[in-house]
Amino acid sequence: MKIAATAPLIGLSSLSVIAILGLLSPVNAQVNKLPSIYSQAQPIDPNNPNNLRPATQNDSVLSIEGGERLMKEAEAAVSSQNYTIAAKKLQEARQVYNQLSNFYQELNASFSGIDIRVSDSQRQKALLTAQKRDEATYQLALVHRAQNQPELAVPLLIQIVKSQNPTRDLGKKAYQQLFELGFVDTPYPRQGGSTSQK
Repeated sequence: MKIAATAPLIGLSSLSVIAILGLLSPVNAQVNKLPSIYSQAQPIDPNNPNNLRPATQNDSVLSIEGGERLMKEAEAAVSSQNYTIAAKKLQEARQVYNQLSNFYQELNASFSGIDIRVSDSQRQKALLTAQKRDEATYQLALVHRAQNQPELAVPLLIQIVKSQNPTRDLGKKAYQQLFELGFVDTPYPRQGGSTSQK
């Protein structure tokens, strides 16, 4: 009699254990799928307590040096006419520089009115990385042109003109590309160097 009464109890207990194990499995799967960037974090060098920077900051993808490495890899790919790899590397460099620029702008805003030295330093880095982002964007647009994909080049060139302003060198180059593609029909700067409207 006791055995018959405990059988349903054992069945329910087994189901509970199976349900709990089933819930734990997805959690373990998510932990295993974390991006490798989290496992690459480096501790502060314990041998140099005055050095507050990570020991391998230059190895990080999210750095100016990381963006420059991607640009060099893209340049090598263009030299070997591997435009698919070049486009991928330029897109990655563009994203790195854009993130850096946004982060430096946020830090600039946070220190504005608190510490002018820190605020100005972050503003300068934001400008530098925004310039590098636009240079990567321009190179990416040229790669799209080389691949005969003007529909991908045009939006990038317009972003550059907007970001750089048409009076700056990179803005002028981007507008010239738009003119050569036939997207715009008015040359700039006008012949004779005049930029005023008539």
